[in-house]
Amino acid sequence: MKNQINRQFKQEGLLKSIDGSIQGTIKNRSKNKRENGNVTGGDYLGLGMDAFAGLGMEIIYAYVLEPVIYGAPMGEWTAIQTIIHWIVTCATWGIFAVVLLKKAQGKYQFPVLEKGSPISSWQWGICLLLVALSFAADYISWGGFKIYLEFVRRGPLLFTFQYIYYAFETILFLLIIVFGQKACEVWFKKDSIPYGGIICGMTWGLAHIFSKDLLTGLMGIVLGFGMGGVYLLVNRDLKKAYGILFLMFIL
Repeated sequence: MKNQINRQFKQEGLLKSIDGSIQGTIKNRSKNKRENGNVTGGDYLGLGMDAFAGLGMEIIYAYVLEPVIYGAPMGEWTAIQTIIHWIVTCATWGIFAVVLLKKAQGKYQFPVLEKGSPISSWQWGICLLLVALSFAADYISWGGFKIYLEFVRRGPLLFTFQYIYYAFETILFLLIIVFGQKACEVWFKKDSIPYGGIICGMTWGLAHIFSKDLLTGLMGIVLGFGMGGVYLLVNRDLKKAYGILFLMFIL
């Protein structure tokens, strides 16, 4: 009788253990499904395209709404009207950036603002080389030092607001790179290719081909690819990438 009772307790203990293991496995699978299964490359690419759409809002302001409000095309605006355009555009871009960052970190658990690992000297060296190449391309395109020429042409007030505008513009271009990179890494399972730069270059380049000219568009494609490389070189550290990309924009 005693042996039967012991065997029964052992069997019940074994069954409880098995049942606990099964329940634990089910819970883990459910957790993994929530964390990973519902977030696809398309979700991340959607965030990148939202950032691109945010940049595109300026076209609506500059070519549709503001010409009606001011009664003149953009090239004929006064200094105050131009500054108002930049302020409204920057506010729009800032809202887009905040919403996208919150959505990435809250809904998708993507730690965009997480600090990257330490950067080696060769990585810094290549970043500086890319900044130098960007400076050289702008120097040739502008026929001189871009910052100096814009200061002379714009004057101190317009110059200041224009570079604030560049600072906000850089944020959304960086987010296109970040989310484009993440999307392709989810799809292709490789993290050493600057996918984000390719996507940024194509979107930015094509937009400039249609809005400006072929040469400007091609330069945008090349620059976008280089900026995507910077993001990988700084080990996906958003703050470091932003600083370097801003230099590439303004120099």
